[in-house]
Amino acid sequence: MLFNSFVFLLGFLPLALALHWLVERFQPSLRLPVLALLSFVFYGYWDWRFVPLLAFSILLNWWTAEAFLKTKRSGLISLAIALNLAVLALFKYFNFFAEFAGMVPGLPVPKLDLALPLGISFFTFHHVMYLTDLRRGEAPRYDLVRYALYIAFFPQVLAGPLVRWREIMHQFDERPYLRSDAAERIARGLMLLTAGLAKKVLLGDPLAEYANPVFAAAAAGQVVSVAEAWQGTLAFTFQIYFDFSGYTDMALGLALLFGIVLPQNFDVPYRSISIQDFWRRWHMTLSRFLRDYLYIWMGGSRRGLPTQIWALFATMALGGLWHGAGLTFIAWGVAHGVALIICLLWRRAKLPMPALLGWALTLLFVTLCWVLFRASSFPAALTIYKGLFGFAPFGSGFKWRALLPAAAFAMLGPTAWALVHRLPPARWIAVLMAVLFVLVLFKIGDDANYEFIYFQF
Repeated sequence: MLFNSFVFLLGFLPLALALHWLVERFQPSLRLPVLALLSFVFYGYWDWRFVPLLAFSILLNWWTAEAFLKTKRSGLISLAIALNLAVLALFKYFNFFAEFAGMVPGLPVPKLDLALPLGISFFTFHHVMYLTDLRRGEAPRYDLVRYALYIAFFPQVLAGPLVRWREIMHQFDERPYLRSDAAERIARGLMLLTAGLAKKVLLGDPLAEYANPVFAAAAAGQVVSVAEAWQGTLAFTFQIYFDFSGYTDMALGLALLFGIVLPQNFDVPYRSISIQDFWRRWHMTLSRFLRDYLYIWMGGSRRGLPTQIWALFATMALGGLWHGAGLTFIAWGVAHGVALIICLLWRRAKLPMPALLGWALTLLFVTLCWVLFRASSFPAALTIYKGLFGFAPFGSGFKWRALLPAAAFAMLGPTAWALVHRLPPARWIAVLMAVLFVLVLFKIGDDANYEFIYFQF
């Protein structure tokens, strides 16, 4: 069920909150099992056939952790991580690599028609983080219920944020409704949920109507004019931000309603003054994962400049592949890797970069790269680029009504998290949020709901 759907907002969520409150009030020892059960119900609503996969994944990795703690054999951790990545590769990348193998003459290559389980990339990475830290001696043992909840907690199981065990596990032992700030947390959680819904439904989804026809025309081999190319590219630039950051705001707000604080994932990324700054602000938990579990593992900055350059390039290329089983995603990651390398060399050479120029170049680069991310193929991307750089008819009818407010919100900020924590308790704010929530419900009822873009990853 989508967060931006009646079945979730008016059905699952009120029932889940009521059940959670009753258990917390009268039988607190059952709070975590109930939260885990609710998470499996939420996940199973999408497709019950994938519930056994999630459950088996949790059991296998927990059993591996138990066996490692008893035997101290690090090979068990390596085997479990390899199996996790193999399952991810089977569902997400088998046909992608099969196409390359099919280029060998005479080599029969099977293809699998497998549906991609929602959230498989995110819960796989949660397993990897915990098991890696366990092998390093940093993570403690957890019982099965706590580990299952860490992996499957429903606000973040489908599209993050990526949460390290040390950020959330200690919160499972709290009595959230007995805290002195319990009412404030609930209020801010509702505000974050409403703000995220508004960003998704009122800002992100209208931009999809600007972007989708343009990229569909490019995929169909039609000529895309200059006006259409810029309209589609700018629309997707802001759509993906409001879509994904809106989901994150909802996830953070929902978690607060159940007494859990999740890490932030966005910090006004379109105000970045360098590509390095952009990756400190965009999908921050993924950036941190790539840094801690890939970049540093490959040598990072500890083994000289050539190793650092290679680590940056490989990390971002793999980050692109993680986003999708396609060469365009790899190219998107490679482009960001090259930009990070140029940024690194620029800093080492101690060359100046005025902040305004750095912001303009970063925003332009990120915007142009989103074409690779969104386009269905290289020919489609090339069609868009021809329009962007003037190698197409100029065209007319540039749509700006949804773009202008989106650009203002995205670049001026602040983030929803910062805003709801700055606002003082006041009745007029509560009324305003209630009205905004009702407007979102009317919009959901009038229009077809778009799935979140990051659900496909």
